[in-house]
Amino acid sequence: MKTPDFFNRNELTRTLWGFRSEFVAAGIFSLVANLLMLTPTIYMLQVYDRVMVSQSTTTLVVVSFITLFFFGVLTFSEWCRSRLLVRSGVRLDAMLSKRLFHASYEAYLNPAIANPSRSFNDLTELRQFLTGNGIFAFFDAPWAPIYIAVLFMLHPWLGVMALFFGAVQSVLAWWGSNATKPSQATASKAQQEVGGYLQSKFRNAEVVESMGMVGNLFRRWSVRNANAMGANLNAQDVASRVTAWSKFVRYTQQSLALGGGALLVIQGELSPGAMIAANVLTTRALAPIDLMVGTWSSFLSARDAFGRLRDLLAAHPQRDLKAMNVVPQGDMVLKEVVASAPGRETPILKGVSALFPKGSVTVVLGASGSGKSTLARVLLGIWPHSSGDVLLDGHPVRNWDRMELGPHIGYLPQDIELFDGSIAENIARAGRVDSDKVIAAATASGLHAMILRFPKGYDTPMGEAGGLLSGGQRQRVGLARALYGEPALVVLDEPNANLDEDGEAALVRAVQGLKEKGKTVVLISHRPGIVSVADRLLILHEGGVQASGPRDGVLEALKKQREQANAANAAKASLEAPGSTPTESSN
Repeated sequence: MKTPDFFNRNELTRTLWGFRSEFVAAGIFSLVANLLMLTPTIYMLQVYDRVMVSQSTTTLVVVSFITLFFFGVLTFSEWCRSRLLVRSGVRLDAMLSKRLFHASYEAYLNPAIANPSRSFNDLTELRQFLTGNGIFAFFDAPWAPIYIAVLFMLHPWLGVMALFFGAVQSVLAWWGSNATKPSQATASKAQQEVGGYLQSKFRNAEVVESMGMVGNLFRRWSVRNANAMGANLNAQDVASRVTAWSKFVRYTQQSLALGGGALLVIQGELSPGAMIAANVLTTRALAPIDLMVGTWSSFLSARDAFGRLRDLLAAHPQRDLKAMNVVPQGDMVLKEVVASAPGRETPILKGVSALFPKGSVTVVLGASGSGKSTLARVLLGIWPHSSGDVLLDGHPVRNWDRMELGPHIGYLPQDIELFDGSIAENIARAGRVDSDKVIAAATASGLHAMILRFPKGYDTPMGEAGGLLSGGQRQRVGLARALYGEPALVVLDEPNANLDEDGEAALVRAVQGLKEKGKTVVLISHRPGIVSVADRLLILHEGGVQASGPRDGVLEALKKQREQANAANAAKASLEAPGSTPTESSN
């Protein structure tokens, strides 16, 4: 069956369209269930208008057994419908979870996407709606006109009364949606801000405690918390009013339906059995509308979740990358690379061109804010807002499959984040632990002896070891992770920021070892002492290349620039010195 153009609009819609057979089957089960919902009405008509009049026990038994059979079919249909939708929800989760996992990670690299970690909550919300009472209301709603038509057959006034209360409940649902949505959105946003504020302070608990900032932060948090509580109270008040009116309408409908039926019986226009049956049928006819009123907020939440998931998947489409089937050698080339960030007028990197030959050690120097860390991310292909050519072995780095390329890349960022698991699992990049490679990486980073001092050695959980590691030791663990497997390209961003003399000596030895093995190393630093290990230098200034090339040539050029600058400053100072007489030009 060809997919309609509407369902080809985006990936999420196409995925849901793939479940059309399940929804059709659920619709068939809903048809059977709703058709059999007429069973109680027909049973009451038979009992009050036939059995009570004929006093026939046999008729009562037969009618009761038939009714019991239909109730069994009804129960089976509803069970099958529920089971089918729940299984479909599980399959939907399995189909989308991997895509969302990768899309969320890519979104974290893109500052324009807000809170990508919410995607799995959105998937859960969408799945629960599609498998819960909310979707049942939409399956059952088309049957409300049929039930109302049966009421018209019993008596026109009964049908008119059902139509009136159906319209009232529909208006109530519309009003409830418009009334509750703004207040609930405000309360949810305020609560998230309070939680985010508190979590950010917990991450800096040592600074807060040591400098006596707890009281000040509590006062700020209490103001935010009070605002959030006020917004939440307002949202609950609005929801309570909607619920109260909904109950009033429901109770009024049930009573007036019975009273109206009784009036028709008194006037001789309706039998007592039809009166009772009509009351049950009226309740059943309005049940889908009542259920839609109760689940309308869930529908709106699921719709918003669908929109966020759709936008996330559209912003990060699945890339069909073909495996290169080659081992990267680490030859990097940048050509006119421009890197920017959302909300920033000027680019971070401005037309950067540079060479990072295979087997070379390039040290990138520059003042803070010159674009060094951005350059590191551009080299790895993880900076989303960039243009120009970033080539690895002659191929654009973005064209490589990350699963294929990852084992051949080593990266040490400024902010070291260690993961759950043991020290060995952290060094092995959360994959299968190769003991020889783990020990080799730990030895190269100068960690091996320290790890052996732990009671469990390499099997020490990071939850226990994390509190025992200094900043420099954590940086060495990150360095060991970057060196694991002897990758072809190693990018180290400020690797010596927290290292002592021993740690920096270990870093130098590690870099020299990589160089001897023909690996490409890009080392970003603001410390000139690390220059001794460099083959090449790249100096950035305000996002542009100030100097680039072999180390000695760049250092000589910088020395000449400094000498020229010093001479110019000295000449300027002599002219501005007291007693000096500027030379006058002759006419």
